[in-house]
Amino acid sequence: MCGKPDNKIECTMCGACCIAFDISVLGKKAGEPCAHLTAGRQCGIYENRPWGCKGYRPDELCILFSSLSEEDRVRLLRKIYGV
Repeated sequence: MCGKPDNKIECTMCGACCIAFDISVLGKKAGEPCAHLTAGRQCGIYENRPWGCKGYRPDELCILFSSLSEEDRVRLLRKIYGV
């Protein structure tokens, strides 16, 4: 991350990570919205979300993507991470 190592980037609640990635334990395929992604772009099972979701942290990409459409955010995340 840019800046100090303890700088935390807050989630922009765009939902792209909940769409772009495969979450096999939930039976969610890459590119499909997670069934637990709420209309307000929050995780409906946040306290009980699987390890893969817990391990994902917002980063500089989230900030850079903030001006893009949801479709473009998902497309770029999938391309960057090879999913």
